[in-house]
Amino acid sequence: MNKEAKIRGLGGLGNFLKEFLVKNNNEYTPLEEEFHGYLRRSETENPWFTQDSLQYALQSWSEVLNEETISEWTNQYPFAASPKKVGLILAGNLPLVGFHDIVCVVLSGNIPLIKLSSKDRLIIPFLMKIWDDLTTGGVQYETVEKLENFDAVIATGSNNTARYLEFYFKDYLNIIRKNRTSVAVIKGDETDAELQLLAEDIFLYFGLGCRNVTRLFIPQDFKLERLFENFLNFKDIINHHKYANNYDYNRAVYLLNQELFWDNNFVMLRESDDLFSPLSVINFSRYSTLEEVKDFIHKNEEEIQCVVAKKELGLSEIPFGDAQKPGLNIYADNVDTMAFLSAI
Repeated sequence: MNKEAKIRGLGGLGNFLKEFLVKNNNEYTPLEEEFHGYLRRSETENPWFTQDSLQYALQSWSEVLNEETISEWTNQYPFAASPKKVGLILAGNLPLVGFHDIVCVVLSGNIPLIKLSSKDRLIIPFLMKIWDDLTTGGVQYETVEKLENFDAVIATGSNNTARYLEFYFKDYLNIIRKNRTSVAVIKGDETDAELQLLAEDIFLYFGLGCRNVTRLFIPQDFKLERLFENFLNFKDIINHHKYANNYDYNRAVYLLNQELFWDNNFVMLRESDDLFSPLSVINFSRYSTLEEVKDFIHKNEEEIQCVVAKKELGLSEIPFGDAQKPGLNIYADNVDTMAFLSAI
């Protein structure tokens, strides 16, 4: 089965998602009703996968899964003449977070062996079945409990897990991903609308993704009140019990330790040079010169997924509000997955 047929099928999957997302429950076809059931079950099995989070993830994929975009992206890479089996160990912190790796493997002409995360085990198999059906059975893939008989591997895990994975797969071509997070740089002249977009980069998916901002750089005279005022669109996040548990726990720890923090009853700001912050907490530091910020980013580049900032700062930045909207040619950890797959 050639690449063009797979691209047409994947574009068809994008159309399926577009149509599904604009319909009401009583308008669903039997296939869409089945999909709706999987989305509901996914939230039951993993409470972080709220319907809002699932809808956002599906919307993001529907926007990039069109034939023209896919073709433009894949035409930069050779299609494997002799398919290899590529083991995929998927993460489950966000809905469909591992789907990009699957797409890369299939469109590179290889065969994915998919080890699903227990936290995201329903939606991906359903989407793969639709893609396969739309390609008339031309999408080769397997879902597996254990990786065996593979030629290369792509795995995502925590820093601790990654050490084990690096050892276990040391004799195979591999991409092993570790913990990363994202930062944002505030120039000081941002509008309220821009800061509200920044709030999306922080709070979408409850802040659980590597593209979520957990660390802010703000000018010396910037008022924290402006952040709290523009974060209010996400005030209902505290009604999610798992997020609230994290908020209550971290707040109690800071109070007991008599640490200084700023609080608006659903998120805390803490002045800290730490890159990573606990859920429901955003670290920030004040800077005098942009060189300080650039130096920090350079020293921590191996742990930073993306930098959110205004374009004029020249930080290879992502615009406010776009952190959770990566294109098909944006790769985790800045490692070109397609180039890796083309070389195996």
